Amino acid sequence: MREHCAARTADSPDELWWLEHEPVYTLGKAGRQEHLLRHVDTPVLRSDRGGQITWHGPGQVVVYSLLDLRRLGLTARGAVTLLENTVIAALAEVGVEGRARADAPGVYVDGAKVAALGLRVSRGCCYHGLSLNVDCDLAPFAAIDPCGHAGLAVTRTADLGCRDGVTAWASRVTDALSARLTARAGTDTPAPSQLASAA
Repeated sequence: MREHCAARTADSPDELWWLEHEPVYTLGKAGRQEHLLRHVDTPVLRSDRGGQITWHGPGQVVVYSLLDLRRLGLTARGAVTLLENTVIAALAEVGVEGRARADAPGVYVDGAKVAALGLRVSRGCCYHGLSLNVDCDLAPFAAIDPCGHAGLAVTRTADLGCRDGVTAWASRVTDALSARLTARAGTDTPAPSQLASAA
């Protein structure tokens, strides 16, 4: 992602990459080690995204959003809001009401976090993106303060009345995000392309 962002030109199309990670905890650039509550056997890696600590693994969709924010007329906060609204709209397609919180980026259902967000902005472009819990094991979140918030509950779409798997959710989210980006960009800029890969 860093290499892609560094090599971008004004004409480079935006790209969306989705995947499932092998189990890993990631600490954001300003992430504090004390939010890891106990020793874990899972790797803990430092990331250059914003935000604190989270977990990624099988059963969770990660969508990396490689976007030219200047071309889209978005601030970093605007990009976070765009991603939050995309997940909220995707959840609404299956009858689930998601909400954003001003004090804690992400998407929540009845107070439990279902999607986490973290971005890195460089040269007016961003990378990293969002993760959506689909049918992943939620136990790894018990070892952390999710996104730096002690006692924060987490949930997954499988527990919200939707049994669709990772591939279906990846398609739902990337289609919704691509449509929003294309509408925002207008006809004078390249439309986003979607590259899908699975771990």
